[in-house]
Amino acid sequence: MSRAALLLLADGRFPAGGHAHSGGVEAAIAHKAVHDTGSLEAFCRGRLHTTGLTMASLAAAAAAGVDPLLLDDAADARTPPRASRAVA
Repeated sequence: MSRAALLLLADGRFPAGGHAHSGGVEAAIAHKAVHDTGSLEAFCRGRLHTTGLTMASLAAAAAAGVDPLLLDDAADARTPPRASRAVA
């Protein structure tokens, strides 16, 4: 099997989740909101101070023993776009 075919097959099978998701940076680039390193930094800081804080609070609740199903529902409620919820 060629390397390209192997990578194509493996790509969808790797456990990527949030570590591989851009958090919307592709859309920001497409809409010209991210166009250089400064605007990328601003975008990332914005994500950190919004989504990052939300996810950190859910992680802290999980560490404190809160029911994972409740936390999953809470995460869904705080992640409006369906596509974002699917990769979170």
